[in-house]
Amino acid sequence: MIPGVDYTLSRVSAAIGLAPYAVAIEAGHHRLTADEPVKLGGQGAGPAPFDLLLSALGACTAATLKMYAERKGWPLEGLDVDLTLIRNDQGDRIERRLHPKGPLDAAQRAKLADVAERTPVTLAIKNGVMINTELVGEAAS
Repeated sequence: MIPGVDYTLSRVSAAIGLAPYAVAIEAGHHRLTADEPVKLGGQGAGPAPFDLLLSALGACTAATLKMYAERKGWPLEGLDVDLTLIRNDQGDRIERRLHPKGPLDAAQRAKLADVAERTPVTLAIKNGVMINTELVGEAAS
């Protein structure tokens, strides 16, 4: 990367209307619905926002480790990633469990766990991402 040059990695739009808490999401040519569960006043029409956060982490973890193993020529036949977001009086934490499949040795398995700690979404979550918010449009008169 060139210092001082911005690169757009992703662009997503989200819109909500009158239906309580269903959010239409557009990510490229993909259309998703996020919603709160019924117990929180939503309709359960899609994953809740934190489910989507964990989904992004899981997808990035699985894809990155698959790419890494392919480049190394390792026999990774599959990978399951289980994620749980836990909140308590100490704060929030994510528990991530990796279940690699295939005849990997102990060193390869350990390296996959190490690489998981440096996937792009992992680093964005761990390091925090600056969020700049701008209110646009005119106020109703």
